[in-house]
Amino acid sequence: MATVPPLPAADEQAQFADLARLVGPPVRRYLVRRAPGDAVDDLLAEVFLVLWRRRRDLPEDDPLPWTYAVARGCLANAARARVRRLRLLERLGAQPVPGQVDPEAGAEVRHALLALGELDREVVMLWAWEGLPPREIAVVTGLTANAVSIRLHRAKAKLAAVLGKEPGVAGQQQGEGRRP
Repeated sequence: MATVPPLPAADEQAQFADLARLVGPPVRRYLVRRAPGDAVDDLLAEVFLVLWRRRRDLPEDDPLPWTYAVARGCLANAARARVRRLRLLERLGAQPVPGQVDPEAGAEVRHALLALGELDREVVMLWAWEGLPPREIAVVTGLTANAVSIRLHRAKAKLAAVLGKEPGVAGQQQGEGRRP
């Protein structure tokens, strides 16, 4: 069984609160001048986290320069993370998405789905696209399996009417979407 580390002494917490009051405002100004506005609070929190973890390493005479060094490191980490995210987005954007279809393909079906109410649309999509049987759709939606079956039957009939097809033609064939 894992042991819970002891809480820091009250005087240690008070000392850290004093440190935060001392270095917080100048470090915040430092970060505001160097980071995007929406990242400043997160970066400042990261700086304080590092200060807390390394509180025993802090120079007692003047902790501000050391704190600036920590802030500089946090800025560098954030910049590297931003570059990694951008590279990942570029790589993902260059790769075809599995199952991606032409935006024009299926427009008629998407339009027909919009003719359904939100819950009926969700029931149909869970059945047709996710392959869930009514009892599992019931778990997802909070309906009973019987209510799902009724909604699914009516929604398929409405889709068939909107698409101008016979009711038995819309969606999956008998037995499809059921797991063994």
